[in-house]
Amino acid sequence: MAKAIWNGVILAESNQTELVEGNHYFPPDTINRAYFQESDHHTVCSWKGTASYYNIAVNGQTNQNAAWYYPTPKPAAKNIAGYVAFWKGVQVES
Repeated sequence: MAKAIWNGVILAESNQTELVEGNHYFPPDTINRAYFQESDHHTVCSWKGTASYYNIAVNGQTNQNAAWYYPTPKPAAKNIAGYVAFWKGVQVES
């Protein structure tokens, strides 16, 4: 079971993550949406497409753009459509 943890809180937990480039992508229905805020930040990957980001807010602290997902990925990455990955200090245990 993979878990994403930040600031002492479990943000996501699943035994069905997709592992891409060393990152666990969590199914969208396994994240605790109470801690996620839409961000206006986007990046582009040549083979996955355009990523959208979430800010993570826990216990009065915000981790800007700490989670990302591909709402409409390119065909090569269709298996992670909507799945969420983490960085910026979010610990992912598997």
